[in-house]
Amino acid sequence: MIQITLPDGSKREFPGPVTVAEVAASIGTGLAKAALAGKIGDKVVDTSHTITADSPLSIVTAKDADGLEVIRHSTAHLLAYAVKELFPDAQVTIGPVIENGFYYDFSYKRPFTPEDLAAIEKRMSELAAKDEPVVRRVLPRDEAVAYFKGIGEHYKAEIIASIPSNEDVSLYREGNFEDLCRGPHVPSTGKLKFFKLMKVAGAYWRGDHRNEMMQRVYGTAWASKDDLQQYLTMLEEAEKRDHRRLGKELDLFHIDEHSPGTVFWHPKGWTVWQEVEQYMRRVYRDNGYQEVKGPQILDQGLWEKTGHWDKYRENMFTTESEKRDYALKPMNCPGHILIFKQGIKSYRDLPLRFGEFGQCHRNEPTGGLHGIMRVRAFTQDDGHIFCTEDQIQSEVIAFTTLLQKVYRDFGFKDIIYKLSTRPEKRIGSEESWDRAENALAEGLRASGCDFEYLPGEGAFYGPKIEYTLKDALGRPWQCGTIQVDPNMPERLDAEFVGEDGVRHRPIMLHRAIVGSLERFIGILIEQHAGALPTWLAPVQVSVLNITDSQADYCRDLVKTLENQGLRVQLDLRNEKITYKIREHSMQKLPYILVVGDKEKAAGAVAVRARGNKDLGVMSVEDFVQTIASDIASKA
Repeated sequence: MIQITLPDGSKREFPGPVTVAEVAASIGTGLAKAALAGKIGDKVVDTSHTITADSPLSIVTAKDADGLEVIRHSTAHLLAYAVKELFPDAQVTIGPVIENGFYYDFSYKRPFTPEDLAAIEKRMSELAAKDEPVVRRVLPRDEAVAYFKGIGEHYKAEIIASIPSNEDVSLYREGNFEDLCRGPHVPSTGKLKFFKLMKVAGAYWRGDHRNEMMQRVYGTAWASKDDLQQYLTMLEEAEKRDHRRLGKELDLFHIDEHSPGTVFWHPKGWTVWQEVEQYMRRVYRDNGYQEVKGPQILDQGLWEKTGHWDKYRENMFTTESEKRDYALKPMNCPGHILIFKQGIKSYRDLPLRFGEFGQCHRNEPTGGLHGIMRVRAFTQDDGHIFCTEDQIQSEVIAFTTLLQKVYRDFGFKDIIYKLSTRPEKRIGSEESWDRAENALAEGLRASGCDFEYLPGEGAFYGPKIEYTLKDALGRPWQCGTIQVDPNMPERLDAEFVGEDGVRHRPIMLHRAIVGSLERFIGILIEQHAGALPTWLAPVQVSVLNITDSQADYCRDLVKTLENQGLRVQLDLRNEKITYKIREHSMQKLPYILVVGDKEKAAGAVAVRARGNKDLGVMSVEDFVQTIASDIASKA
């Protein structure tokens, strides 16, 4: 007898080996129809998988996260099936699941067109409607290589040939199409109903620019029609909020071919930058950080000592002077250790917190650049805390509390907390890892944070916390981090004199709140759809006259407002007031002040707030109080 334990603790017995599908059928026909896969312990398996020993089992349906993963994985294969039906000469390569969907790379003699994409999607729907069974078989590696070579799929053969020769590989067939895959997959193509192909892009075979350029087709797949429509609606809204488009419309910045991957900030954009930087500078000052500034270029030998040269050299910009090799810094931490090492440090100096708005350079591939979100030159709100092991927890608590306030002030309330723990390859004793991981976990708990563990995702030298904010569209952005590092102080020989009079190594905590300022400003632009809160808006008030007779009054009004520290724009053009109001409204300004003869005579202003809200006529003093309250609230 084989005993199956279900998630509710109930048990079912079967006389011999039983498939996941048969277990589902024994529970009920509804579950049998809904079953996409099974989960035995942590392993997701096909419904055709045979269970030969007592096991725990849960039936995976479209309502489960694992079920959505299976749907997307299977839809990628459906895409490849449709491509082979329409373009028999195309060769299939790889097709993984990605966030919100999947992609599949194809080798074909020409780029796919939008018309091709529509035809492929139509064929996918036709194949899904046929409800063909998806059947798994296993072959020895060499047989699989020969099979794919025999059907002209040379890229698949190359992939399989890289697998150890003593291993078997699994293949999945649906109709006339068979593909290499570890699985699992849905039991039949009829389970795949809610999908859409999104775009075509180029991608080098195996990510190497020396190889052939593939056609990468992206798609999305969901468990229900409503989920798919909600996602497509979100994408439409994201397109409206795209920081690249808004950056141009609002005259904030541009990216120029003369310096790819770097940002040309226009006056309005630089005003936003300065507001973010000065805010973070106050955060440094008010929370025990000493601001420092390190050089842009450091000797190659330093990067070799820290280990960055081996890990990052392909992404580092280098230069030479007087037969000496240098690199532009890709991060700020080595410079902070060199500052720490100047003079003797005592345990009484710890924790010692350094902060820097340090500009870094990384030679990112052109294909990975994305507006101001992914650039080659960026500035971090970088900080490093030098402390003892016993101080880690209290520093995590203080940092987490601070980060939460900063995110709230910028309009983000939803934060995801993740703790990455020791990887398989690591340095340090198990006891030191236990203490470091426990300090981070207890720091989060003391801060009232629910968090998830990411086992094995820590660096080889220490665990870390990742702080991911969610924007107005529910999209996650990982910005903040705090990382335990005993390794770099060791490599660069940083020391402090302990209470016992003996020299000790400090622990270094790498920490950032907003991360790259460029990227964070891009996130802010999209979060607020360009309508930045008043305290961040590059222009906070526009003053518009109706006729020339109010021009002098408007000029005096602008001076008065500027003396209050406001960022004011004056528009005295000889245009209709409705035209000027509409034009300034399109710039998403927080406030527009309209002045006619009545307002001039009363020493007042007619106030319009963003969103076409008419706040009526106010005295200048009342308006100043209104906007001051708005700025102070950071609403």
